[in-house]
Amino acid sequence: MTHDEYNAYCAALPAATHVVQWGGADVWKVGGKVFCIGGGDAAAPAYSFKVSDIGFAVLPERACYRPAPYLASRGLKWIQADGFVVDGTELRELIACSHRLVVAGLTRRARRELGLE
Repeated sequence: MTHDEYNAYCAALPAATHVVQWGGADVWKVGGKVFCIGGGDAAAPAYSFKVSDIGFAVLPERACYRPAPYLASRGLKWIQADGFVVDGTELRELIACSHRLVVAGLTRRARRELGLE
């Protein structure tokens, strides 16, 4: 998945907003909470996203996934994927799951205000 494909997919998710921060990373949020971070460069894209406890335990068993630098070391359940190795369909599913996890953590009021209820 290229950065352009990544940004287009994230933009299509409900109530998603985009900012560029942390040294030029494409950061996608819902309700002000981060659900995905795209970094690296065109030759080596990397995408970090929130996962369930099970996903955090299982995904790093595969060579193309690892605990996300900085985030996972602080106890957060975030995984980083190699953008060229991971199948695009699988990566889109994982990003959508991250979006759902973040939405589920929002207050009912926030979900309602964002049109997600």
